[in-house]
Parts: sequence; C-alpha cells; structure tokens
Amino acid sequence: MGPMISITGPIQPAIVHTRRILFEPFRARTWFVLGFAAFLAQLGSGGSFNYNGNPFDRSSRHPFPDFNQVSAWVLEHLTLLITLAVVGFILLLALSVLFQWLSSRGQFVFLDGVAWNRPVIAEPWTRLGGLGDQLFRFRLLLLLAGLALLLVCGGLGTLIAMPDIRARAFGSAALLALVVAGGLLLLGILVFAAIGLLLRDFVVPIMYRRNLGSSEAWGVLRRELLPGNGWRFVGFYLMSFLLGIAAAIVMLIGCCLTCCIALLPYISSVVFLPILVFFRCYSLGFLEQFGEEWKIIQVPEPEAGH
Repeated sequence: MGPMISITGPIQPAIVHTRRILFEPFRARTWFVLGFAAFLAQLGSGGSFNYNGNPFDRSSRHPFPDFNQVSAWVLEHLTLLITLAVVGFILLLALSVLFQWLSSRGQFVFLDGVAWNRPVIAEPWTRLGGLGDQLFRFRLLLLLAGLALLLVCGGLGTLIAMPDIRARAFGSAALLALVVAGGLLLLGILVFAAIGLLLRDFVVPIMYRRNLGSSEAWGVLRRELLPGNGWRFVGFYLMSFLLGIAAAIVMLIGCCLTCCIALLPYISSVVFLPILVFFRCYSLGFLEQFGEEWKIIQVPEPEAGH
C-alpha cells in the first residue's frame, strides 16, 4: 500500500514553517536577503500593468493617420526597419536568456534558504551553481521549443489562409487557419505550462534533494512519483489555484495600501515574501508525503525542557 497523499495536509506545516522563517523572530535581514533570492527565482516570469488613459476621453484622441503616407514611409525605410527589428529581437532574446540563467540559479538559492531557514546568497549560489546551470540548459531548450512552436503555428496558419490573404478577404480559409493554428498553439501553451509547473514545484526539488540533472530528475518524477498518483498531482494544482486566488486578493490589497509601490521589482518579492515562501513550502510538503527520503524542509529539534 502506497503512502497517504493529501492535498490539504501540507498547508498547515507550510504556514508554520513560513511563520518560523519570517516571524520567529522577525529579522529585516532575512526578509531582504530571502526576498532577493525570491526575486532572482522569478526573473522573467513576471509582468506589469500598463494604463494608457481613459478610453472614453475623446479629447485625447488623434485623428487616424494617412495610411498611404505611412506605407510610403515604411517602404522608403524598409531596410532600416528590418535592421532595427532584428536587433531588437536579438536584444530581447539575449535578455530573456540572461534572465533564465539568473532565475535558474535563483530557484535553487531560494529553495535552499527556505529549506534550511538560511538567508544567504553567495554560498548557495556557488555550491548549487552546477544544478542551476543544468536547469538553465533545460529551460533554454524549452524556450527554443516555444519559439519553434510559434513559428510553426504562424507558418501553418499563413499557409492555410493564403487563398484569403491573396483575395484580401476573411473567408473559410482564414477561419480554418485560426481554428487549426490557434488550436495547435493553445495546446502547445497548455503543455508548456504543465511542464513549467512540474519543473518548478517538483523537478527542481528532486534535483536539489538527489543532486541530479534535469533529465534524471524528470525520470525520477515519472517513475517514482507520478505512477498511481496522477490525480493527486491534479488535486495539488487545483488547490494551488484556489490558494493562488486568495494570495492574489491579499496582493491586490497590499498594492492598494502601498499605492502600487509593492508592485516594483524586488520590492514586491520582499513585501509578499510570506506568500512566496508559503507556496515553496507547500510543494515541498506535498513531496515530503512520498517518504522520508523526500524530506527537504529542515525543522529544528525542540530544545531540552520544552
């Protein structure tokens, strides 16, 4: 008989360990250092809110441009525009790769700090650098696969819709292109999302616990943890989604109370550090239920006489 796996059981221990790290006692250094580790771990995965004014304020609107003049200008400067687009794409790709590398190492630094209640950056950055680099290589392949998916879906959609493109009309071919290419893209996004979640929540801890590369850790997940427990993992992510809604409400309130200062990079990781630590502890607590060998969070022994 296999171990009893609960999706709610790890919640209370995760809250207790979060309180132990951040509030017992409260140390500003712990928040700032562990918050920086959390910031590194999340690099490249965040977003920002943009407000472009009141859409109903017609006084701020401008008349539509003369598209004939725009087209003529574009054709006249086509080489420059293509060059700028290529350079911009290369710069964005380079930044994305850099963030992936920093984030890959940061995930292990943050995990180590949470597991051992040890707010340190430099030592685990070096000690766990090999694991971080292996994770980076896997995530880089994942990034390239995502770009390939976009190209394939874009090319397939263009090929299917070509008759309507030539006719400058939106007909059955364009509709079929949207359904086929859009459906393939949506399916790919769901697959990549599932891989990303499993990678963050379980593959990284497996790599950390057993000192394995990413492909070996995926093999452990597939052979030792997933068989017979597929629905439990689904339940884990459903519970994570519900907990995420509650966390989003708390973060929204925090943003309102701080006039959106809490949304700033790094500041957000410090302000909302309890939420980030809790979710890291929750996945580790879920993994711990599979056996003593998966115990990653180190709980201090009670002192004598207590």
